Amino acid sequence: MEVKIGVQHAPREIVLESGLAAEEVERMVAEALAGKSALLSLTDDRGRKVLVPADRLAYVEIGEPTTRKVGFGAM
Repeated sequence: MEVKIGVQHAPREIVLESGLAAEEVERMVAEALAGKSALLSLTDDRGRKVLVPADRLAYVEIGEPTTRKVGFGAM
């Protein structure tokens, strides 16, 4: 699952690949925004942990990863 996180006052978004289901990521974001936790904490497929303060979240986009096409094909 690809997750893009926009952070207030940051020029770039955070993009990570997570093994979690979309519903699980959505639940974690909702809990952070509801004040149940001060941080949104997600772990990517490589084991790296991303922590974002809940009060700095601008948006979270949850979707399937895009596959890149490699090689030369007919246009």
